[in-house]
Amino acid sequence: MRNIIFIIWYKMPKLFLIPLLPFSLIFLVIILVRKYIFINLLLRYTSKSKLIIIGNLNVGGSGKTPFTIWLANYLHTKEKKIAIISSGYKSNVNSPVEINHLSKADDVGDEALLLQEKTNSVVVSSNNRVKSTKYLEDRDFEYIIHDDGLQHYYLNRNYEFVITKYKSPTNNYLLPCGPLREPKFFHPDATFILSNYHDNEYPGFYTKLSQIRSSIDNKVFALNDSKFTKSHLLTAIADDTDLKQELKLYHKNIKSLSFADHHKFILEDIPVTTEPIIVTEKDFTKLKVFNIKNIYILEQSVFPNDKLIKIIEKL
Repeated sequence: MRNIIFIIWYKMPKLFLIPLLPFSLIFLVIILVRKYIFINLLLRYTSKSKLIIIGNLNVGGSGKTPFTIWLANYLHTKEKKIAIISSGYKSNVNSPVEINHLSKADDVGDEALLLQEKTNSVVVSSNNRVKSTKYLEDRDFEYIIHDDGLQHYYLNRNYEFVITKYKSPTNNYLLPCGPLREPKFFHPDATFILSNYHDNEYPGFYTKLSQIRSSIDNKVFALNDSKFTKSHLLTAIADDTDLKQELKLYHKNIKSLSFADHHKFILEDIPVTTEPIIVTEKDFTKLKVFNIKNIYILEQSVFPNDKLIKIIEKL
């Protein structure tokens, strides 16, 4: 279904989108009223800490979480005291829950677990961002990073980073006529950051697969290791297109099985095979409960360009 929607948005002539334009206009009116109410009529919360809001305008994956991980680790190197708030998407979290080694993805969300594991930061999961912010404030964090918090207007914010894959999008329409949840003018003070971007004209970064790690003993393998010539790729992320293409540079015959983003795996979802099953770091936070010996974890690195680093240094 997702692939069909993306074909309509990006591949088909714009003429096919005309019947959806009235619905996009209705959507625009709704979100304009919503933003006006939040900005002008409701009391927004101002934190004692500096709030960094990371998000995107378009539906689908844009690279928010890899950027959040890189940013948190970069601020750690500058000896900044930081914490991260995750929405706990598809979790059972209402009140703020601080992630620890006993936390489970079904309870706190897969991204919250990944953020804690990859940054060694204090990470709080909750669908109430104001409560989560208040929960952290008394601990004197200089920065609180909100992963995927762009459309949450209850909070005043110091910095907004909008992650996008597109320097010049081919479809700038709002839902359902296009992929945008909000128009760009909603965030005039935001810094727009290009993901999957290898140049230096605009602030941006790209990710690259770095190695494959055994889930049992943490043994590390090169991406081109012959062990993975016959293997399976199992994913439940927003968009695995780039990942598949990059992995096939090393192994052309990998069998792939894709589920919706944040899918809650059951044992029957996992291929019954003795061949290696390759998964993303985010998906492994949900799969590790099954303790399957032939699961291997794809690891990636983030490479920011100079313009992005200069912006972050000014925070």
